[in-house]
Amino acid sequence: MKRIDLHTHSLKSDGAQTPAEVVRTAYAAGLSAIALSDHDNIEGVPEAMAEGQRLGIEVIPAVELSAQSGTELHILGYFIDIHNKQLNDAMAYALQVRDQRQEETCRKLNEQGFNITMEEAREEAHGNPVLCRAHFAQIMVRKGYAESVKDAFNRYLSVGCYAYSNRQALTGPEAVSIIREAGGIAVAAHLHLIKMEDEALKEYLKTLMPYGLEGVEGYYTDYTPDMNQRYRAMAKELGLTISGGTDYHGANKPHISIGKGRGDLEIPYSVLEGLKERHRLVRG
Repeated sequence: MKRIDLHTHSLKSDGAQTPAEVVRTAYAAGLSAIALSDHDNIEGVPEAMAEGQRLGIEVIPAVELSAQSGTELHILGYFIDIHNKQLNDAMAYALQVRDQRQEETCRKLNEQGFNITMEEAREEAHGNPVLCRAHFAQIMVRKGYAESVKDAFNRYLSVGCYAYSNRQALTGPEAVSIIREAGGIAVAAHLHLIKMEDEALKEYLKTLMPYGLEGVEGYYTDYTPDMNQRYRAMAKELGLTISGGTDYHGANKPHISIGKGRGDLEIPYSVLEGLKERHRLVRG
């Protein structure tokens, strides 16, 4: 079976990978296609696509936009035009707000007694303009405040934890609309992190569909078998397509392998075929 991974990241921080290295890792894992979907950033897409062309592995231009929510709402955009002005303007603004969010996280960690500064976080990012929670998690591990990156997230940085900040630049409808205007199709990522009961989640997804929501993530690293079944059934009921990915972050999340997640995830190429067909239908 041809396998794919449509949710991968290249943070370029210590221990993480460049876009080309992510593609090489996917190729070595036997994948047929990936999407590079960095957070609020498309700078790595050309490098990834060039490496994909060199190796003969399909690379889909993508992005993962963060959106306002009481919990955590991320919108994946596939087949985007990375030169679209509205998309680039939105991401420039999102990066400004992201910095504000990380400053809030840093302040909250300090309030918990952790000696961490924004300067250290920027050093941890090694020149990458996108600061994220993983950078703080790595510092916490190095300083002995957490046993692992996963431990840092579970106790301090995930949704519902004290140091989590939900400050975001875009609303859900804005994120979906921007992806549509950039020629892509919008897909709601990791539905379980939205933390709604199924009926409420279904109604919420319906509110995004008029703005261009075309799918949901039907395969994901942390989904249980029951979630897999429920979310795919929900997509079918709403007339949405599905995508799938591991949320691979390289060494920043060492427990997640590209294409395999925690070891047992297999996403068939037919998922990408479905996305392509949806893209043809809605984009013409």
